[in-house]
Amino acid sequence: MIVSITGGTGFIGHKLVLRHLALGDSVRVLSRRSRSQTGMPDSVKLYQGDLSRSSDLLSFVDGVDLLYHCAGEVHDELRMHSMHVDGTERLINAATGRIGRWVQLSSAGAYGKRRDGNITELSELRASGIYEVSKVECENLVRTAASDSAFEYTILRPSNVYGSEMRNQSIFNLIEMIQRRIFFLIGKPGAIANYIHVDNVVDALLLVGKSSYANGQIYNLSDHLFMEQFVSIIADALRVPRPSIRLPEFPIRIGIKLLEVIPKFPLTEARVDALTGRAIYISDKIKSQLSYRQNISMEYGLNEIVKFYLISTRRGF
Repeated sequence: MIVSITGGTGFIGHKLVLRHLALGDSVRVLSRRSRSQTGMPDSVKLYQGDLSRSSDLLSFVDGVDLLYHCAGEVHDELRMHSMHVDGTERLINAATGRIGRWVQLSSAGAYGKRRDGNITELSELRASGIYEVSKVECENLVRTAASDSAFEYTILRPSNVYGSEMRNQSIFNLIEMIQRRIFFLIGKPGAIANYIHVDNVVDALLLVGKSSYANGQIYNLSDHLFMEQFVSIIADALRVPRPSIRLPEFPIRIGIKLLEVIPKFPLTEARVDALTGRAIYISDKIKSQLSYRQNISMEYGLNEIVKFYLISTRRGF
């Protein structure tokens, strides 16, 4: 099988590359960087290019059985539209009639800032941030092209993806606070932590890429625990007391508005939302239709990331 992957040097994409190589597939990767900068294995066919700018993409997609579009901009808001929307449009134009299936790595952020309820693939899309809105636009472009018989498609919407090699520091910051015993729970019991281990995401990408039943489908992908369970697993792995202090939500939110002017103040509205939200992203569809099963539990994944954190801090990374 010939496989092309955008974002193949990223957190999820790199693992996807290695998995396909292990399966004996021919893998192409599109990257702005040179081979020496990417560290890609010699067996990977590297195409140097930039989706956000005009690039020759025809050779990257020509004759490809499976295209994974994993490229994304998560930091620079000024580049998000050009990467997610304009770049996807360029890739679609090149891929039309030249590939078998397009697998789109999207985000559960497409559903917006949900505070409660069970979120399924039928839930209304309420994307609000620049990143989330541009990812939904990207999805729409893919679905429109597929409806015109450009290629088959599947869309995967994972929740918060985590793993020891993640660039997002949110979980590491949480681990540090629990280790220093300065973390506290906010609001009434019952908040939900929605996360999915990167290896589970790669498993799902491989599954939707090969299954005929996945054509034309959208799948959520997430795991969840009560916040009390989530932080207790981390505390146990750190061998420190489980967080027990709980503060009321409303005064905390008022305090944030007064203190947000302080540079690098550790608590923000977004973090309070994450610590108090009760929405659950449901993955029943991919489980029932494709027999997907999560190989990495949240307990195992959190223990893994705490172990990595402890090693990293001892080495001064």
